[in-house]
Amino acid sequence: MSSLSATSTLGRFQRWRRTKDRTARYTIGFFGVAVIGALTLMFVYLASETLPMFQGATLEPRTEYAAPGGADTQTIHLAVNRHREMAVRLTEDRRALFFRPYSGDIVKEESLPIPEDVQVTSFSAAEPRTRLVAAGLDNGQVLAIEYEYNERFSPEGRLYDPGLVYPLGDEDSALLDVDDDGRAISVVGIQRGSSGIRVAAATEDGNLVLVRFEERTSMMTGETEVRRSAYDLPSLPDGATPTRILLDITGRHMLVGDDQGQLHFFDINNPSRASLVDSKRVIRGDDAEVTSLEYLLGTVSIIVGGSDGTVSQYMLVRDDDNVNRITRVRDFPSHAGAIRNTQPEYIRKGFLTADDQGEVKIHYSTSQRTLIERQITDQPLHRVYVDPRNRLLIGIDDHETWHLQDLSNPHPEVSFHVLWQKVWYEGRSGGDYVWQSSSATDEFEPKFSLVPLTIGTIKAAFYAMLFATPLAIMGAIYSAYFMSRRMRSITKPSIELMEALPTVILGFLAGLWLAPFIEANLPAIASILILMPLGMLVAAFLWTRALPENLRNLVPAGWEAAILIPVILAIGWFSVSMSPLIEIWMFDGDARQWLTNQGITYDQRNALVIGIAMGFAVIPTIYSISEDAVFNVPKHLTQGSLALGATPWQTVVRVVLLTASPGIFSAVMIGFGRAVGETMIVLMATGNSPVVNFNIFEGMRTLSANIAVEMPEAAVGSTHFRILFLAALVLFALTFAVNTVAEIVRQRLRQKYSSL
Repeated sequence: MSSLSATSTLGRFQRWRRTKDRTARYTIGFFGVAVIGALTLMFVYLASETLPMFQGATLEPRTEYAAPGGADTQTIHLAVNRHREMAVRLTEDRRALFFRPYSGDIVKEESLPIPEDVQVTSFSAAEPRTRLVAAGLDNGQVLAIEYEYNERFSPEGRLYDPGLVYPLGDEDSALLDVDDDGRAISVVGIQRGSSGIRVAAATEDGNLVLVRFEERTSMMTGETEVRRSAYDLPSLPDGATPTRILLDITGRHMLVGDDQGQLHFFDINNPSRASLVDSKRVIRGDDAEVTSLEYLLGTVSIIVGGSDGTVSQYMLVRDDDNVNRITRVRDFPSHAGAIRNTQPEYIRKGFLTADDQGEVKIHYSTSQRTLIERQITDQPLHRVYVDPRNRLLIGIDDHETWHLQDLSNPHPEVSFHVLWQKVWYEGRSGGDYVWQSSSATDEFEPKFSLVPLTIGTIKAAFYAMLFATPLAIMGAIYSAYFMSRRMRSITKPSIELMEALPTVILGFLAGLWLAPFIEANLPAIASILILMPLGMLVAAFLWTRALPENLRNLVPAGWEAAILIPVILAIGWFSVSMSPLIEIWMFDGDARQWLTNQGITYDQRNALVIGIAMGFAVIPTIYSISEDAVFNVPKHLTQGSLALGATPWQTVVRVVLLTASPGIFSAVMIGFGRAVGETMIVLMATGNSPVVNFNIFEGMRTLSANIAVEMPEAAVGSTHFRILFLAALVLFALTFAVNTVAEIVRQRLRQKYSSL
């Protein structure tokens, strides 16, 4: 009976053990799969917010109808309000028609204040946001008007009371005398700036005239006085005939395109001494001329269209002599026919081009993308327009048939080129990697290069690991192998307790105390880096070679490290005390200025500060895992090595480190992952400057810090918003790749040294 009872009991224990084994196996497997699933879901979510940026633009036909107010007169200007509920059409027969854009129903009609016996010979529009337009007349005058929609809200919805506005007074003052001799205005340009309105015109015989209208309001009476100043400008070289004139919003630059395919730049900052600064052939085709010339938003970039179908972007770039020169920035795909019209977008750096073959192309300058190429009619197009929100496109052919297209173009700013390659931005002399997502001006060109953020992330992690890895691994080896049990029981928990410090506290201390301290004591920091290792070696030499053995025996085995504490404190005090004298002797009294004189930029909150501060955050992680790996090396391996005559250090180098190498490598990789993802220390202890360099004395901006700073301000669904998700995806992929490689290397190290 006892034998049967024992067998039954053993069977129950075995069944219970198998049950526990299966439960543990399935539970661990389930949560392992759950972790992988969670990571997959994170990746899918980040990708779902990022992918819409790369879906491109769409253009779908909406409707067609004859021009509102009659197709027997040509449209010289068209504009649509941002809600696409009201539009204005200016015609050659002196009318302004306000109508509903989707139906063509006319809401209001006004006559332009042009005499019956005067004809419109040219037309120009200022930057679209100003709603200012000008018509050149055959009597030497220019009509300057603005249009207003006068939107208001009511219980029934939006109501409009559109009309014309005269920017220089009233209807009687709308006609501006530009040419005193009454010659017909063949080309006209107009622009409003902070100093008033400027009008430039070319007469029928090719003379160039600039007229400046400055508004001055009397502080005593409140009356506004318009002061007119007229100036003759230098003629174009080689008898060229002007075809297009542009004025920028600063009132300093004038650009003229001619019938010989050239672009001319005039400096009109001082109109009485205006000069022709530069001329450049911008149309490459033989016998081709400039048929379209428009500023992009902000009047910095110029889009040039030619009779040969070419489309190019130019800017004024300063040369080595600090003189602005016309410079080609980039080209866009050519049209099959001559460019008839270029229309800039209202709120972005995009533009549309239309040709005499009925084709429309939608481009974006910064990303150098042509998003849509569409044949919308078989007739030549003489005008193409887009509403302020880029939802409605209207093409007008030579028969005044209007072709309405629904447009979706939410993210033209994004391309692989913008994100990862050098881009030539406005106001710069060449291509560069730049992150600048916002500015104080509406005409700002967003800069979304992820290169500075990625480099900044790697830079911060590199200097943190450079500081933390040697200290953590050496400390782990010493405490696990050489330190006494009692001292280890104090040291290891103390270092691991550092991991509980909030990183915001470390960042606060680094930014407000450590950064100013390092700046004020640069020689001391350099001295500590040199003297500290030398001091420890000297102390070790004196301890082992100079002191009598009876004195050394007073210190219990494994407590020798305590002797270095006063050495470290003494070297630190000595370095800080000598810092002012070293600064005077070697750096002319100012180490920071000395670095600047050597061409080395120094920022107070820099990579050195980040390396030290973030190093302290990473050290506990690397130390704890490495220490456990070293301590858990089987004792028979170390005892066998010592028994065979190896010294303790030989045993450490040839046995312990090899056996513990998988764990040490894992510790370093986990520490690196912690450094890559760190946010608060980088956010508070660096200048958050997105620079592309590894200068230890300059700051950086990391992917994680950038997301933390800018996500609260990004409009949901905007390009900026989705690029921040892309930055998170890049950070996720970076850490995933590092951890994957680390695991592969760790497994190979384990297989290699498992036989020891």
